[in-house]
Amino acid sequence: MEVKEEASNAVLVRRIFVLIIFAVLAVGGFMLSVGMGSVSIPLDEIITVIFGTGTGTHEQILWNIRLPRTIVAAFVGINLALSGAVLQAIMKNPLADPHIIGISSGAGLAGIIVMLVFPGYEYLVTPVAFLGAMAAAVVIYILAWKNGIRPVRIILAGVAVSAFLGAGISALMIFHSDKVHGALMWMVGGLAARSWPHVDIIYPYAVAGIILVMLGARHLNILQLGDEIAKGLGLNVELTRIVMTAIAAMLAASAVSVVGLLGFVGLIVPHAARLIIGSDYRFLLPGAALLGAAVVMFSDTFARTAFAPTELPVGILMAGLGAPFFLFLLRREL
Repeated sequence: MEVKEEASNAVLVRRIFVLIIFAVLAVGGFMLSVGMGSVSIPLDEIITVIFGTGTGTHEQILWNIRLPRTIVAAFVGINLALSGAVLQAIMKNPLADPHIIGISSGAGLAGIIVMLVFPGYEYLVTPVAFLGAMAAAVVIYILAWKNGIRPVRIILAGVAVSAFLGAGISALMIFHSDKVHGALMWMVGGLAARSWPHVDIIYPYAVAGIILVMLGARHLNILQLGDEIAKGLGLNVELTRIVMTAIAAMLAASAVSVVGLLGFVGLIVPHAARLIIGSDYRFLLPGAALLGAAVVMFSDTFARTAFAPTELPVGILMAGLGAPFFLFLLRREL
């Protein structure tokens, strides 16, 4: 009995230590993102500006350009990582990701309709994108259902739905070719020119989503035991799936509405966190959130500085990292 308690305590200490490392990575990504660029800003000035006592050109650069962009990057990483972790749990599919299975495409099509057809209603992009994401999730569930849900069917249905919705986005871009440049950048996924209004758009959904997901961690753990055991423990399995899918769709839609179709964050980050911290969602979810923020901030910093003065959209970098990782997982799972 004592041996079991010692082993349990050792696992707990290890997981807390990993969370601290992820937090340090997130803080490091934040400092690197706001400090690096065409003008390098030392750490002491960054701290001075953040605490409201800085002055001069560096303060303008930090406060008006880099800080809001970095905060948006952090929220986007958190939202997509949590969305991917939740989808992988409720679909029992390690390949689930809001981008791959089509949820992001549903949000993207709905959002781009507002942007191109009704440009005067941009404040509706996030709620409309959420409705699009939920509609895509429902369609994927219906197409994948045949005497239960199987991982391969979800992936195939998601790919088909994503391709169909992508065709709709392309058609809209052809009919509204005068606005195609902004739409193209949005489809790739990038953080260029993100400012404080974008922070105002995403943070309420991020805060609400984080709280709701953490409250649902225990239910996700029970789901991992299998539907029959979960029902025996008193969990309403289908209601839990519906509610958690809605939360995952909200997180993905809020990220898509701000930065566009940024893919593979929800696939790579939860897997990396799971390999390091384990499958207990009480620790996996905060770990994925911290690691997601760090990955997107580091990736965006590299994308905008590596090829200066040309800025590479971060979505291109994430696709370059994520596509080989997806193929590796696909071969391992099938």
